[in-house]
Amino acid sequence: MNIQKDSSPCAKQPPAGYVRLADIAPGIVQDMRYAGVENFLGRPVPGYRAPCCWLRQEAAAALKAAHEEAAAEGLRLVVYDCYRPPAATAAFIAWSQDPADQKMKAEYYPQLDKKDLFELGYIARQSTHTTGLAVDLAFEGFDFGTPFDLFDDKSNTADPRVAGAARQNRDRLVALMTKYGFENLPHEWWHFTYKGVSDPVPVDFEVA
Repeated sequence: MNIQKDSSPCAKQPPAGYVRLADIAPGIVQDMRYAGVENFLGRPVPGYRAPCCWLRQEAAAALKAAHEEAAAEGLRLVVYDCYRPPAATAAFIAWSQDPADQKMKAEYYPQLDKKDLFELGYIARQSTHTTGLAVDLAFEGFDFGTPFDLFDDKSNTADPRVAGAARQNRDRLVALMTKYGFENLPHEWWHFTYKGVSDPVPVDFEVA
């Protein structure tokens, strides 16, 4: 896989075709988990120097449109991850191979061995996040049956154990994002990839 590298050590300006979500849709809440400690590593993830959401402009424009429809209905979107640097994926792989580090097991993967998370499809070695076309998100303040990044079958979008308000919220989120050109990842109710481009190319820059 060829990864286009940004020439600067820190991408104050992203590669051509990328935008900062806050610049075009400031009403979307940004709770960028991998830039802090509230994630399955329990520490800031390499590649995230700031809690900023960068996306390809096509995906950002579609997300803005989805946000505007949600806002008109009294809902607010919150994003947890957007563009993901390859350094983050490398850190995830190294973490999965370190059996001594289990400090976040109870919160994020209580029923699984973390070395199996890649094979089970919960973490990707070649994530669509590196193309700037994927986003992890929810409606702020709503119940979705599981928290973001819980590695468990119950996080599967269509898991039959999820009912009531949580099921309605998942279905509503999928319907909204699908309407604006995104496709849900069945393993994760929060993960959506924008399908409206023909050249999903991975890039490499630090989130700052």
